[in-house]
Formats: sequence, C-alpha cells, structure tokens
Amino acid sequence: MADIAFLLLIFFLVTTTIANDKGILLRLPPPPDPLQEQLDIKIPDRNIFTILANSKDQLLVEGEPFEGSMDDLKNDVKKFILNFGKPTPDGIEIYNSLPPQMKAFVNANGRNPESSDDPTSLKSIVSFKSARGTSYDLYVGILDAMNAAYNEVYASRVGITTEEWLSLDRSNSMQKEMYNRGRSGIPRAISIAEPD
Repeated sequence: MADIAFLLLIFFLVTTTIANDKGILLRLPPPPDPLQEQLDIKIPDRNIFTILANSKDQLLVEGEPFEGSMDDLKNDVKKFILNFGKPTPDGIEIYNSLPPQMKAFVNANGRNPESSDDPTSLKSIVSFKSARGTSYDLYVGILDAMNAAYNEVYASRVGITTEEWLSLDRSNSMQKEMYNRGRSGIPRAISIAEPD
C-alpha cells in the first residue's frame, strides 16, 4: 500500500503543471557605459506627453485632471504621437508615407504647434510616473493604453487590424518585413519613471 501511494505521489508531481506568474515583461535598457560621456539632452515640454498617477488612483494628464476611460487615454496618446506640429524633414517623410486614412486622422486631430513635433526619435515621448500607492490595475491599464496607441499606429501604417499586428510572426520573412515597415521611423518612445 505504501509503494502504491508513493508511486501515485510521484505520478502527480511529474504530471502536474505549476502556474508561473510572469508579471509585466519590460525590456530594460542596458546599464550606461562608465567610459562614455553622458549627454544632457534638452527636450521641449511640448514633445513630452506626461501621465501622472497618485496613490489615490487619480490621473493628471498633460497637467489636467483626467476622468476619462483607458480608451480615451489611448486616443489622446495616439493623437499626440501623430501630431506633426512642427515636423522635421524625417517627420515630413513619415507623414508622406502614411496611408490616406492615417493622413486624414492627422489632419483632423493633429497639426497643433503646441504639441509634439512629429513621431520621430525624441520628438514625441510618452512619459508615465506613478506613486508607490498606485493600484496595479491602474498601472497596468495605463501601460496597456500607451502600448495600444503605438500598436494601432503601427497596424494602421501597414493596413491591418491591431489583433493581426500583435499576431505577426517575425520568424516569417514577409511578416517581419511588414512589422519593420510598420515601425519604421516611429520608435515606441515610452518613458516610465521610478515611482515616488
């Protein structure tokens, strides 16, 4: 009887899968090279879309209290990314490469000289800072909204849905080319500051 119980115990230990919570997968930048000179880059405030969350789960977006949904926040981030307020030559090139429906979106929602210059590097940065008491639901919701805005932009550039964009297989050469074309010139510029 003891042998059978022992065999059953081993069987269940071997065949049981244990759920692993992976948490939030973020790729951190490499540590700075101590031999490389640190540059102090000044970025105009209009090129930074700020989202602040306090310990009472209240949001301050661009210095104003925010009472909307995460979809509203996603749309605000998307409008900021695709503003083209004062585009550089690279920004003009990106604008000219956009499909007609995205150009219509930019013309209807963008071109504000007080907002981001264009979606190229350091011209539109989405910055998020939370407090230590911010709930996980709000924190993850804001991260999802920021990433969803970029995913919608990338998917629209190549003419597919966001779900199709997220399911692209980068080991397939055609899908990898589509992925690279969608992201070309528009980096996912999200800054997550250390909580207070």
